[in-house]
Amino acid sequence: MSAAANPLPPLPPAAKLQHITCYLDFISPYAYLAFELLPEALRGLSYSLCYKPVLFAAMLKHHGQLGPAEIAPKRDWTYRQVAWLAHSRGIDLQMPASHPFNPLPLLRLALACSPEREPDSPNRYVCETIFRHAWQGGAEAVEPARLQALAAGLAPRRDPDGEEVKAQLKRNTEEAIALGVFGVPAFVVDGKLFWGLDSLPMLRACLQGDSWFDGPGWQAAADVKVGIRRQ
Repeated sequence: MSAAANPLPPLPPAAKLQHITCYLDFISPYAYLAFELLPEALRGLSYSLCYKPVLFAAMLKHHGQLGPAEIAPKRDWTYRQVAWLAHSRGIDLQMPASHPFNPLPLLRLALACSPEREPDSPNRYVCETIFRHAWQGGAEAVEPARLQALAAGLAPRRDPDGEEVKAQLKRNTEEAIALGVFGVPAFVVDGKLFWGLDSLPMLRACLQGDSWFDGPGWQAAADVKVGIRRQ
């Protein structure tokens, strides 16, 4: 029998390459934990990913919210929970000597290290280095000598204190707010927003093509009427 009469089975269609935008702020321990767990959460999937530093405080101001560390009982719980989450997942995490801290020097340094072709998005190595600088060792995250050493090691191509970098951080933050981002970490895929460390399984399911995300379940949340507003 000829090869033509017994053709090989067709190859499976190539997986669709899906793009993920991850909005992050180094001030957030949840963003750090999600960053560390993201590669495993997305293992085996076909995707591209970019990291965009944003100013979480500007989002809080825009939406009229307080941050978790600005509510005393919630602050204590947050620190206990992230310590437990890190312990339970084998992630090295120690709270910085003081928190919250001003993340602007870290955010601007990350953007200053971005490549020329993607000035809004530092690579994973840069983000990893800065996250671990803040969340490992228990030192002050923005102590001047430590910041100087961090910058020397990363060798940014632009001035972290320059107007170009400051404007880029503002653009990243405004872009995120326009997409409905209200906290970090946040992941955006095809216009769908996934917020928080605990959204990683949901993000994976969406990328795997779970039909729920194309049905009424996703949209139904936006259709619920507001019953009462607190004055």
